[in-house]
Amino acid sequence: MTIVSTERLVVREWTTEPADLDRIYDIYSRDEVMRWLGGGAGRLTDPAQAAERVRSWHDRYVGYGDRYGLWAVVPRDSARPAGSILLKPLPGRDGVTPTDDIEVGWHLHPDSWGHGYATEAARAVLDREFATGTRHVYAVVMAGNAASVAVARRLGMTHVGVRTDWYAGAELETFVLHRPE
Repeated sequence: MTIVSTERLVVREWTTEPADLDRIYDIYSRDEVMRWLGGGAGRLTDPAQAAERVRSWHDRYVGYGDRYGLWAVVPRDSARPAGSILLKPLPGRDGVTPTDDIEVGWHLHPDSWGHGYATEAARAVLDREFATGTRHVYAVVMAGNAASVAVARRLGMTHVGVRTDWYAGAELETFVLHRPE
């Protein structure tokens, strides 16, 4: 199912088709990607784990319809996803319970870095979310992740410092974008 599209990208559900599962494994088994996602927690170590990852994403977000989720970002000139874009309630200090704060995030394969895909996909899901009346959306970034900081800045997000409100109290560089009036 397509969530949103842009001139260059289609944001859609991840599937359990072999090509999607291969790409999920290729993205979420890489140290250069996973080091920025919980310090590597949840890194895939076996290709068979990719199908379970898709199921867990689906189960986590099914109650929200298509409003929130973790979706594939697919360039129109390629059948292969560049990575993922997420829009979801941030998990609280316990690391699980959803808060009222909404997060946008991106996880791209290294072969897709530097093409503007994260910024373009994030802008599309942000526009879609702001149309629902949401007042502001956060991006949280691990210290040292200059590439993600750059994406947040290109989106026009404002740095509000290090916060520990979410993800079980992890110290995260926090950016916010307010709905345009």
